[in-house]
Amino acid sequence: MHFIKMQGLGNDYVYLDCTKSAPADLPALARAVSDRHFGIGSDGLICVFPSDKADFQMKMFNADGSQGEMCGNGIRCVGKLVYDKGLTDKTTVTVETLAGIKTLKLKAEQGSVTAATVDMGLPKLEEGRRVACAGEEFQGFPVSMGNPHFVIPASGVKEFNLSKFAPLSAPNPAFPQGVNVEIAEVLAPDHVCMRVWERGSGETLACGTGACAVACACASQGLTGREVTVTLLGGDLHIRWDETDGHVYMTGPAVTVYEGEWPDRDG
Repeated sequence: MHFIKMQGLGNDYVYLDCTKSAPADLPALARAVSDRHFGIGSDGLICVFPSDKADFQMKMFNADGSQGEMCGNGIRCVGKLVYDKGLTDKTTVTVETLAGIKTLKLKAEQGSVTAATVDMGLPKLEEGRRVACAGEEFQGFPVSMGNPHFVIPASGVKEFNLSKFAPLSAPNPAFPQGVNVEIAEVLAPDHVCMRVWERGSGETLACGTGACAVACACASQGLTGREVTVTLLGGDLHIRWDETDGHVYMTGPAVTVYEGEWPDRDG
């Protein structure tokens, strides 16, 4: 099985071109390839399928095999894969996800995509609330970017023990489907620093949907403007929450790490 390992700000996934055929058990495959000791090592598995609604369809699986609705860093790499591999010659590409159809504008240089801007759609913000976790209470803001997030404004983000939010990533009374948790520190009206604990993967170096959720939560509370740089452990994303159409636009890099062959473990 040919695979491509790609990353956006260190949020790394194993990618498969499934436009002609696909493995049978994708959740099990996601668990196997994601293992950083016995597998390829990644935050999960992303497969590119044909679509009757868009140019392509993306199916995303976390490292534990659970399926996610959407991945902001991952979808930029999908755009790079389909362009670099000649599956399309368009620099504006639509991708079907469980969170709806997303439109990507690809930045191509010398026949290869280096970055992409993704129309992430309309955010859904809820009123702030207090949530109990690990014997403490945290004030935060639920935001959906097609997948659920809980944004907690705080200081001292770099030193924060993020693993205490692990119980929230699993189904729980506050979030029956589990939730991605972001700790966000406002550094300036146009600059936010964040870390994220993702459902099914734990702490990752970056989360595109999480960065969008952070930007919207901070802007809605008057902590920042509607256009910000979000600094994650893996680097920076540019997030713009457009005042005209209400959509969130995310811009960031897409990088191929390497390609290889995954052996048939049963053969």
